[in-house]
Amino acid sequence: MEYIRITSIADPLFRKMHNLMQEVFPPEEVLEFSLWKEPLEDPGIRVFVAVHEGEVVGTTEYRYYEDWNVAMTDFTIVGREGLGIGRFLTQQRLKDLNRLAAENGKELFGMFAEIYDPYRVQDYEFGGVKPMDPFVRREVLSHLGYKRTDIDYVHPSWNNDGEAVTGLDLCFMPSDDELQELPAELIVHFLKRYYAVLPEKPQAWTEMVAKLEQRDKVALLPL
Repeated sequence: MEYIRITSIADPLFRKMHNLMQEVFPPEEVLEFSLWKEPLEDPGIRVFVAVHEGEVVGTTEYRYYEDWNVAMTDFTIVGREGLGIGRFLTQQRLKDLNRLAAENGKELFGMFAEIYDPYRVQDYEFGGVKPMDPFVRREVLSHLGYKRTDIDYVHPSWNNDGEAVTGLDLCFMPSDDELQELPAELIVHFLKRYYAVLPEKPQAWTEMVAKLEQRDKVALLPL
């Protein structure tokens, strides 16, 4: 299996990747094809696909923030069962992030991710691929070390229509598993930068961030 970076919408592998995303994710979670041009060309956004026998069978997008020494996993898709795709993507991504942190003279502090709460999104079938089932994914990510931030979380729809998307938790996987809380300021800075690309913010998101700005620490809770 190959781990290949995508940097252009003209790459034939990107069309296969985008089709896979549409099969797996709900519409409000998938950025329209042409709008991927700038993100793919952004050196700070890392989009990779797992290629098996010429086909895209998995994909992951993530980014590393040098100033905070944290990463964000935008998404990970396992497109087939029985190929070890999830482990392959996880290992390759961590190797890449550890290298980026080392080049920054540091050890990676940790990684954010938005994780579906299966008790609130039971109607999502995620393309019928069992490894993408919210119950399975949440348990796997818990085993990897992700913890839930103590926030009533919403995020802006990627349709950029100002709608609030619920049913997810903002989670964090600290490199130090003993870490029990995060500075609220870190989360605020991260969310503002991460969603700067979407000008249409729902009121619920703005209120959530405002509440975070009044806090000092945010607890990390079990998934």
